[in-house]
Amino acid sequence: MHRFVLSTVGTSLLSNQLRQKDPKNWQVMIDKTANWTEDKIQKYEPDVIDIILELKNRAEEKLYDGNILNIREASAELNGIYGLYQEQINQGKQDIHFLLASDTYQNKITSEILQSFLINQGINISINKPAGFTTGSNEAFTQGIDELLNWFEETIPGYKDSGYEICFNLVGGFKAIQGFVNTFGMFYADKIIYIFEGVNSELITIPRLPVKINTEVIKPVEFALMAAENSVAINVNQLAKVPESLIFVYDDEAILSNWGRLTWNNCKYDLFKKDLLLFPCLVYEKSFEKDYLRHTVDDKIKYELHSALAEISATMLKFNGDTSRINKRFRYKRYEGSQKCEGGLKKNEIDHFYLNKNEGWRVSCVIEEIKDSQKKTKKVLRMRHFGEHDYVNDNP
Repeated sequence: MHRFVLSTVGTSLLSNQLRQKDPKNWQVMIDKTANWTEDKIQKYEPDVIDIILELKNRAEEKLYDGNILNIREASAELNGIYGLYQEQINQGKQDIHFLLASDTYQNKITSEILQSFLINQGINISINKPAGFTTGSNEAFTQGIDELLNWFEETIPGYKDSGYEICFNLVGGFKAIQGFVNTFGMFYADKIIYIFEGVNSELITIPRLPVKINTEVIKPVEFALMAAENSVAINVNQLAKVPESLIFVYDDEAILSNWGRLTWNNCKYDLFKKDLLLFPCLVYEKSFEKDYLRHTVDDKIKYELHSALAEISATMLKFNGDTSRINKRFRYKRYEGSQKCEGGLKKNEIDHFYLNKNEGWRVSCVIEEIKDSQKKTKKVLRMRHFGEHDYVNDNP
């Protein structure tokens, strides 16, 4: 079985290269700038760049001397990876590895050292660095966690469906990041590995726990809109009985918390494969509802349709019905041709879009203006047909 291995990256590879004869302020400066970007270091403590580069050279010398004991002592991340393969690193050549780094200069240098070293060992390794991701501020950390969760959701299920074992190596990394990723691992990973401190350390493996989400407190439409790429805030009155841990409330509106996004990611598939959900700014013709019942034998198609409807609904809400803002991956556009279609419309008066991951299926729709309950004009998309390419094209 092939593995997908995610390793959290810290800065111990650099700090482990400090020597007693080094200037006493080196340790202080390394600690002080651990969460700083390169630009910030250049502006306020430019001499630290030279310190970091010297430690980088020392680290590379130690890694490339070929002594496995030295390699494992130098890097917590490599200690975990070598432990995973019982020190036979060549066993990992068929696996996929990612290094999870914070958006800081020291972590950039550390992850690049590790990437180069592992590539040299024949390992398929990439770096994932969420933009602005640091433990230096709560705002930056929260945004980084959100981006990380999105990356997990976009990346890991595909590997899992392809038969990969998902392994989180949490031996290295910042403590705050380790704590969050450990929790995420309970949902995404097949196993989490740690390692005891010291020489000849033993690997600690934590299997995935059978976590069950109480979906009764989840409101599918509202959660889907808050989780959309063009996300929208939801009035708290629409989120009665939703646990406070799943949302952030500002005045009378709420957005998903990190835990809310994690919860949604792990239950949306089951909720999206049930009955057709009604989203704001979308109106369903009877023909569309019949198509849903007739064509959605496959749960994956139901899921992809609901995912598309949620994204398009959120975009319509956020941008006041501007269909030009719909994500390009749906390939939203107007049909060509003047032939008459049901409802008295010509084909070139009807729009259509593809499902996100299945270009063989599409939805036809018409943009129109209606009056809401307060007599205000708003734009909606009236969904006409849903199904395979030829079925919808021939009968939009």
